[in-house]
Amino acid sequence: MTGLETAAARVLLGNWRGSYTVPASGLYPHQWSWDSAFIAIGLRHLSPRRAQLEMDTILSAQWADGRLPQIVFHSGRDDGYSPGATFWHSETIPGSPAVPTAGLIQAPNHALAVLMVHQADPAESEHRRFLERAYPRLVRWHDYLRTRRGGETGLARIVHPWESGMDNSPYWDAALASISETYDEDIPRPDLLHADAGHRPSNTEYGKYLYLAARYRDHDCDDADAGYPFQFEDPGFNALWARSELALSAIAELIGEDAERHLHECDRITAALESLWSPELGAYVARDVLTGERQPYRTVAGLVPLLLPELLHTSELIAELRGPHFRLGEVAMVPSHDLTAPTFDPDRYWRGPSWFNTAWLVAEALYERGHDDEARVLSRDMDEAALEHDFPEYLDPYSAEPRGTTRFSWTAALALDLGKRINAPSSPHRTPMSAVDSITTP
Repeated sequence: MTGLETAAARVLLGNWRGSYTVPASGLYPHQWSWDSAFIAIGLRHLSPRRAQLEMDTILSAQWADGRLPQIVFHSGRDDGYSPGATFWHSETIPGSPAVPTAGLIQAPNHALAVLMVHQADPAESEHRRFLERAYPRLVRWHDYLRTRRGGETGLARIVHPWESGMDNSPYWDAALASISETYDEDIPRPDLLHADAGHRPSNTEYGKYLYLAARYRDHDCDDADAGYPFQFEDPGFNALWARSELALSAIAELIGEDAERHLHECDRITAALESLWSPELGAYVARDVLTGERQPYRTVAGLVPLLLPELLHTSELIAELRGPHFRLGEVAMVPSHDLTAPTFDPDRYWRGPSWFNTAWLVAEALYERGHDDEARVLSRDMDEAALEHDFPEYLDPYSAEPRGTTRFSWTAALALDLGKRINAPSSPHRTPMSAVDSITTP
């Protein structure tokens, strides 16, 4: 094993909880939905079976309506995280699973992860009927997005900033400012015990987040609250939905199901994304469903559609990546927000810092489109920063200094994945499980 593989394996083993991986011990002590999918993509190189179990576990927490919850509280306790299981009390909400969960969702990258995990060891996957078990759950998940979250444009809407995965993106500023209500209880911030307050969303933002979450919870998370004040179409969320439909088509073909329906859905969502294209900004943007207004910001979410093969504006997005707003190859990885914008902040969460999961998405898109050199530069940036700073949550794009917490699971998993596939494509595709088990947690 290389130095990166050994160090990444230590992080993933240290954060493993028997059937799933926590994003980071301390700050994030539960199972997060899109985190688990990203983690499985890297974990498959160490143990395909463990990666399968990671996905089995998140899929097993599916609600009766098909949603995959944002967080699964396997312990049944808050464990120092807020809002935790006692806030959501999902056991009182009809259609929730036996295990306590949040009621919100996250971006649908799960089918993509399931396909990649299968490809790591097809024989093991077929022996355990991994795809046959995952496929119907993934179909129900995507049906939930189409029927319960779909709208006139054909895109899925999010009902909370957390659902985008990019909590304090400038996309949400105007909508949150227009909400006069805030959470009417104390705003707990256990996250500040593990990360600098200057790197996290503010108390004002948390007040709005908790107000929205409590209102959604108190309506039994039924997506039918007519006056609900936050509804957005997010380009990153919908691009991952389309890309996962493409993955579902490959899964369906492998197990003898109808692949064409998923290809059609991928094409349909890709076409619908054009309603979010901003010619002025040269990027896709979020749209406030309630006002109809497209948000005037370039963010990394607007670059994620590069993952879609039939996208109309590929050349413009690559030009944006290389230009002054994101400066690909000149700054650390890919900034989460436009470097030239007055709302840019190099330290604060999704208002500027560079994240490893979005860097992975961009690198994957570049590599698939034949921009191998740029993909490898991005991958090497990830590897070097991960090793130097003990797998940080995110980075200042200018100084490359770590921000947030460390020993972050998707940082380890995704740096490992690109390191093995893009920087060293001739390397063996997997490492035996015995190699992982021989590593002790520091």
